[in-house]
Amino acid sequence: MDQRQPTAEIFEDTVAMAVRAPSVHNTQPWRWRLSDRSVDLFADPARRLPSTDPTGRALLLSCGAALHHLRVALAVHGWSAAVEYLPDPADQDHLARITVGAESPARDDIDLGAAIVHRKSDRRRYCHRRVPYNRLRQVAEHAVPFGAVARVVPPPLRTPLGHTTRAAAGRHAHDRAYLEELAKWSGRHGTADGVPAANTPRPRPGDDISQRAFVEPELADTSFEIDGSEWLVIGTAEDDCCSELRAGEAASALLLTATSLGMASCLQTEPLGIAELRSAIRTDVLHDCAHPQAMIRLGFMPASVAPLPPTPRRPVHEVIDTAVRAESALPGGHPSSNRARQERRRSYA
Repeated sequence: MDQRQPTAEIFEDTVAMAVRAPSVHNTQPWRWRLSDRSVDLFADPARRLPSTDPTGRALLLSCGAALHHLRVALAVHGWSAAVEYLPDPADQDHLARITVGAESPARDDIDLGAAIVHRKSDRRRYCHRRVPYNRLRQVAEHAVPFGAVARVVPPPLRTPLGHTTRAAAGRHAHDRAYLEELAKWSGRHGTADGVPAANTPRPRPGDDISQRAFVEPELADTSFEIDGSEWLVIGTAEDDCCSELRAGEAASALLLTATSLGMASCLQTEPLGIAELRSAIRTDVLHDCAHPQAMIRLGFMPASVAPLPPTPRRPVHEVIDTAVRAESALPGGHPSSNRARQERRRSYA
């Protein structure tokens, strides 16, 4: 039996890779606690977005994506990861406990680990080159190990999906609280979180499926080609907190796989934060067979387009708790968000 134990430096290195995961408005709503052979993942409710993400679903998806990034990072360093989801019923923000063991990395682990460094949320227009169906299927299959499905949106269903994205944009354009929240977290310059102005292009009203508009976009988007984007909708059989967390893992697996195959990608959630629009996507796109949790846009960038600038991340020491805390919620947490998650968890128990 291999008696090696991961060092604090390895834990910190893997957390540094984990926090490269995408998160809603780049809020990075997670905290990590390290011990001898395990890592604990906590939500940071002080970074929840009440107007953008009223139920906390996008926060859990974000944390799930970081959890999968951590598992990949551990594998690259030669460690397996056994995950216990929602290990403490008394602490709604304690999302996962990851126990590690020695294990040699597989080739897929190395490929996904390399993709962590290169993946960025690219909201620009993709080129006319279509993604071959076998590659779409290869990407979509990576949702299955996490109890999720990834439905490729066929041409006939792009119209109803586009209707929901435009409806969400229209509502948010007149929602003062949403706009104030958006202004707080986007159009950033030189910060360690939030959406940088340099990484966001101007909205394209002519797109059949629109993307979230951010404040003061500065990213040049000069391609005049027909956009060959493909869309996938990630769904789960259940709609509880664990399902949302695992859907985030599935989203991370899809994004990293797409990156390893040379594709650009972007995670989308805007219409899923509005209950009736989410219900419409469930019916129109998933035929009431699954609960939609996230959307992913995939495609190829034109060869002439410059790479995106790095998206900022907070320093690792700011997201790692080195001391064990006795309290059941993080300081600065929102009791209302905890109650909402408790109600949802009871609803699907």
